[in-house]
Amino acid sequence: MPRLAFAQSFWDGYDALEKPVRAGVRKAMAKFQAMTVAELNADKGLHLESVENARDRRIRTIRITDFWRGVVLAPDDGSDVFLLVNVLPHDDAYAWAAKRLYSANTATRALEVRNAVALDELTPLYETAARTAPRLLFADVSDGTLRELGIDDQVLRAARSVVDKAQLEAFSTLLPEDQLEVLQYLAEGFSPEEVYRDVVAVRRPADAPAEPVEDLATVIANTPARIRLVTGQQELEEILEKPFAAWRVFLHPSQRRVAYRTSYGGPVQVTGGPGTGKTVAALHRVKHLLGGSDDGRILLTTYTNALATGLREMLGLLLDEDEKLLARVDVTTVDAYANGVVRAASASAPKPIDDREQRRLWEKVVKQLGLPFTARFLAQEYRHVILGQDLRDLDAYLAASRRGRGTGLGPARRRLLWSGVERFERLLHDRGQTTHLGVCARAAELLAAGPAPYAHVVVDEAQDLHPAQWRVLRAAVPPGPDDLFLTGDPHQRIYDSRVTLGSLGIATAGRSFRLRVNYRSTEEILTWSARLLAPVTVDALEGEGSDSLAGYRSLLHGRQPRTQGYATRREETEALVERVRTLLDEGLAPHEIGVCARFNLSLDAAEEKLKSAGIPVLRVKGQAAQGPEGVRLATMHAMKGLEFRAVSVLGVTEDSVPFAREVTPREMDPLQHDADLLRERCLLFVACTRARETLSVTWSGTPSPFLPQAA
Repeated sequence: MPRLAFAQSFWDGYDALEKPVRAGVRKAMAKFQAMTVAELNADKGLHLESVENARDRRIRTIRITDFWRGVVLAPDDGSDVFLLVNVLPHDDAYAWAAKRLYSANTATRALEVRNAVALDELTPLYETAARTAPRLLFADVSDGTLRELGIDDQVLRAARSVVDKAQLEAFSTLLPEDQLEVLQYLAEGFSPEEVYRDVVAVRRPADAPAEPVEDLATVIANTPARIRLVTGQQELEEILEKPFAAWRVFLHPSQRRVAYRTSYGGPVQVTGGPGTGKTVAALHRVKHLLGGSDDGRILLTTYTNALATGLREMLGLLLDEDEKLLARVDVTTVDAYANGVVRAASASAPKPIDDREQRRLWEKVVKQLGLPFTARFLAQEYRHVILGQDLRDLDAYLAASRRGRGTGLGPARRRLLWSGVERFERLLHDRGQTTHLGVCARAAELLAAGPAPYAHVVVDEAQDLHPAQWRVLRAAVPPGPDDLFLTGDPHQRIYDSRVTLGSLGIATAGRSFRLRVNYRSTEEILTWSARLLAPVTVDALEGEGSDSLAGYRSLLHGRQPRTQGYATRREETEALVERVRTLLDEGLAPHEIGVCARFNLSLDAAEEKLKSAGIPVLRVKGQAAQGPEGVRLATMHAMKGLEFRAVSVLGVTEDSVPFAREVTPREMDPLQHDADLLRERCLLFVACTRARETLSVTWSGTPSPFLPQAA
């Protein structure tokens, strides 16, 4: 019986196929698995055919429907593994297949594909232009070094004709993935040693043969990031029924290096831009840690309920719903965990209040005491300095550093402010209330007084956690090997939290990793979205130094993001309806389309118009939207952790992004003002990078100053 493997190139297009074609794929693949290799080669029902003038002699096509063909890489070495690489209309399938050449990378040993015909046609044109160029892009890298990094003869010739990064980009859709990434890293200024470490070494399996081989089964086994081998009919049915779910927890070698390292000597930090697989790496780390012992408990935690719900679902998928393993993992938010710790210690624990109620109390404090501070300033001082440093008395506050605060306070004004803090906490106490961060402070105390309950803590979206929340996590696990594994991206910091992890006993020096390749969105979406943050500097996750998107890239390509202004909100909403109709006509399912805005009011108008047009919708409020089919509508904040094939961002005006009420006046605190503006930029960045293939950004009236075209 032949074994069937699926290439990532197949999955990239499978979701876009119309339902009858997907049904044809499932039927053809089921028939494929039921046949013997001899029957398959004898053309018993699937019409396995060679491709005339193919650059790769192993390329075949099989019948899917009357008008669609599957492109298959067949073994010519007596093995039984066949690789399905694409499904296209009949003529397109033959044209596509004739140009492709598959080979084993000499350095990573992985299977690669290139458009060999187009590469041969384009390279001479570049070589002509290169003769008069003052400098070539890879002039400082020798042929020998490039070959050590896996660059073969055809790609080497092309690389030697490249003048700049723009020309390399023109080659990008033609080159093999591993070789392209090597060249992109070098073009970004990384040294050959760094490229070997971060690209080649992490992608080459530990058990790979010493010399490159072309045996298809072996090469496929060396390519787990881009190829999945199906072992039986049930697995085939499951992954074809929910192909995206099957791949959403799939691990790339650069992520695998981090997730499956046997052990770390202490806390680990993994950073990277949107779509680089940080969450996937965290989930696989949980799986690895579960295999390290039979009874150690793990806390898998994040910032919001919606993100925790998504983690819980993906972990179940990764662990095949193994109840015994899942029972050893608590998946929850930090606040919910801290609340549970406090309530377990006291049945009469105070109830946390929301941000709006806190603002009202601070306003009451200012009025009662006649303080020369605004309620906003007091709330920020309390959050960033007092709770941030866990200051418990006036003496501690008088001695504390206020780094990051832009308004100086001498001893007299600090004493005056502390009187406001005492009144605020007294009001809370009298009402039997507290804040969520107050709950965390109490939970950290309780945990520190007893044995730590977890063997390991894994944190996702770490950039949004407050120091009080970090103290809970630090106390929940004893310091030592494999204690904390955290992932995050400072460019996606959408809540007002600042932290220096080292000051909290979470030192990641020597155990920090950066993921640079996006596996979700197209390069066009990433490039446009990154321009939103280009004018600003983003602090690193540790709180020391800055973070950068240098080297951040996607291997996927698609249409350019669409930006459009309208005279009125009504026109903008009507245009959204037409845009969604077009996407549905192109074959997207309603749930693959996301619509977001800064405010629920804008979503209300969009929901009304979409429903009137007969388009089903489903609002995302506080947790991942499951259940009925429908276009997903969410605020920008609620988009965190979600992704869609197409995203429309509405109402990106000067009044909404940035939203003035969320930005501290510069005259009150210039540093906080800049931090608030950065947070608003990050929010728009997060919303736009939820798109996998198609992004639309619209506004009515004056556009946001953050938008590149408005700069």
